[in-house]
Amino acid sequence: MLKIAFDSIYVLDLPEGHRFPMLKYDLLPKQLIHEGTCSEENFFSPEYLDPKDALSVHTESYFRRLINSDLTPKEVRKIGFPLSQHLIDREQRIAQGTIQNCYYAFNHGISINIAGGTHHAYTDHGEAFCLLNDQAIAASHLIRKGLIKKALIIDLDVHQGNGTASIFQKDPSVFTFSVHGAANYPFKKEESDLDLPLPKGCSDLEYLALLDEYLDPLIEEVKPDFIFYLSGVDILESDRLGTLGLTLNGCKERDHKVLNLAHSKGIPIQCSMGGGYSKDIRVIVEAHANLFRIAQYLYD
Repeated sequence: MLKIAFDSIYVLDLPEGHRFPMLKYDLLPKQLIHEGTCSEENFFSPEYLDPKDALSVHTESYFRRLINSDLTPKEVRKIGFPLSQHLIDREQRIAQGTIQNCYYAFNHGISINIAGGTHHAYTDHGEAFCLLNDQAIAASHLIRKGLIKKALIIDLDVHQGNGTASIFQKDPSVFTFSVHGAANYPFKKEESDLDLPLPKGCSDLEYLALLDEYLDPLIEEVKPDFIFYLSGVDILESDRLGTLGLTLNGCKERDHKVLNLAHSKGIPIQCSMGGGYSKDIRVIVEAHANLFRIAQYLYD
């Protein structure tokens, strides 16, 4: 059974300027249940993150100051959200949800977090709406517990996973692969193990051809025991913060390629949602919902 991390704490009550992108966390599970792709049984509410897991990736100084709401005004501005206890609790639950996803993926092949993909969080600071790096924390957890020896992080958000790249830059047990808009934030990129920066307006045809060229050979070369997939839908042409030119069908085909490869090779995969900022919230929800539909089809 597909298990999906979601809790009402994922939905934030934010000032007007920040509220729109957060609507998807409320609407997506409702849409999946309404259309019959998922039922209540598919969802689980994550527990709170064990500080030991957070500290395997983040510095003690940063993590302690974060959970005590003691970040400097400059650090809070870099995050981009007003800091609140709700936000801090939310980030811890999301990161724990990604860890719990991994255990479900071992049993069922795949598991998905409706939030997460907080790939801009570094070891010692957060930025761009990311406080704790959920997939980095989960990868570190699996390796520390001896459950895997090698993880592959496939980051297909339009923004480079700079925090993730930095965290694992000298760690051979995690291979970081980022396909992103060359002209998108962050404007100073980190060095992933493999980066594919794409030009403005990159189309379905160009994007999917690159995935065909790189994905299968990369998996064969890296030989991961586990795959983390960041499935941001800000690659859409309609995205307000993106520079690429993909259609809804192109984005859907991207997700199918990644999940189908993991499924065909028998490699467990955990998916986190990442970004999506199209003007029409229905487009965002539809693009994200496709991932769940594909997962249910392939792993039924």
